[in-house]
This record gives sequence, C-alpha cells and structure tokens, in this order.
Amino acid sequence: MRTLRLFSILDILRSRRSPVSAATLAEMLSVTERTVYRDMATLKEMGAPIRGEGGIGYVIERGYFLPPLQFDPDELDVVLLGLQMIKARSDKDMQAAAERALGKIGAVLSDQDRNFNRPLLAVGNRSSAEGQDALSPLRSAIRSRRKLLVHYRDGENRLSERTVRPLGLTAFEKVWVLTAWCEKREDFRNFRLDRIADFQQTGTRFPLESGKEFKDYLRTL
Repeated sequence: MRTLRLFSILDILRSRRSPVSAATLAEMLSVTERTVYRDMATLKEMGAPIRGEGGIGYVIERGYFLPPLQFDPDELDVVLLGLQMIKARSDKDMQAAAERALGKIGAVLSDQDRNFNRPLLAVGNRSSAEGQDALSPLRSAIRSRRKLLVHYRDGENRLSERTVRPLGLTAFEKVWVLTAWCEKREDFRNFRLDRIADFQQTGTRFPLESGKEFKDYLRTL
C-alpha cells in the first residue's frame, strides 16, 4: 500500500507546475500530513528529485520518469481533443484519469507546444452523454471479461432480460452505448446505457472466442 502511495505522490507532483502542499497531498491521499512528510523523506532518500519542504510545498524536477514527448501538431491536437472529450462525457473516474493524463502531458511538452493556441476544443458537461454513471462498473466487466445479466428497456419501454458478454463502449453525442455479444440472440447487440434498468456481473468469465469479439463487431460495420 505504501509503495502505491509513493508512486501516487510522484504522479501528482509530476502533473503540477506549482508547489503542492503537504496538506493538499494528505487530503488527496487520505492520510495525515505526518505521513506525507515521512513519504517525502523516503522519496528523497531514493533519489527522487523533489524540491520543497513542509509548509511551503513540493515540486518535482521536470522530465522525471517521462522523456520529452515529441508530437507533430496534428498528433497533439488528436491527443488533447480526445482527453477533453473524455473529461466532457465520462464518469468521475475517467474524468479524473483524463485530468491526470493532461497534467502529465503538459509537464513534458515543449514551451512552444504548451503555449500554442490549440484550434480544437471539446465542450460539454455531466449531462452531455447520458449513461456515464454505469461506465466504471462496465469498464471493469469488459476488462475482467465477466458476463453481465442486463435488464433493458427498448424504445417502446418493454423490459427484457439478457445475459451478455460486454465487449466495448462508444460515446455518441448524447448517449453512451455498450456493445455486447447477446447469448439470447447469439449475435452482437448495442445497448444504450440510459435504457439499461440495471445490470450485475454473473461471476462467469467468458473466453476469447473468434467471431464474438469487439474487433469482429467492428468488421461488420
């Protein structure tokens, strides 16, 4: 647990340009300030280039762990726009991850890239794509390849029960969609997250199976 916390401290400092106080770190990590002071001493002993002290704040030297990133303008637009879209249309966990990623990228960009006025912007709020609240448990089921028991309402409000293999998630302008292999229909089906009444993991894992994977669904489009 402590090792994970030490890496978390490095990630936080690496994503910030201004000093981060021990009190702020303690609140973010759910520990005491005394624990933060001990962790900082440990990190410095291990050679982490951290500057600062309690009562002032801590910063980490730029470039620690990550080499300078070299993006051409089009690549940088794509990366930043994608992260902005995640922040605008996802649940809290993914929004926080996007914010951390933006901080890490910003910390190692050249001054020219950082100060250039990007021409693309993704805007939105928590209601811009309905169904975000189910994203974290669904992503977990997809990663662990766990079957789901889903109760779903169609466009005419008819409720059905399906056992599905969750395969992928897609964000459209106003709604998130789960793509799954439906064992009842023996075919791919898309489920709007705002129409899923409830779902739960069955505890049963599904294997890799040719013809029933997300890449196979994409080939049908």
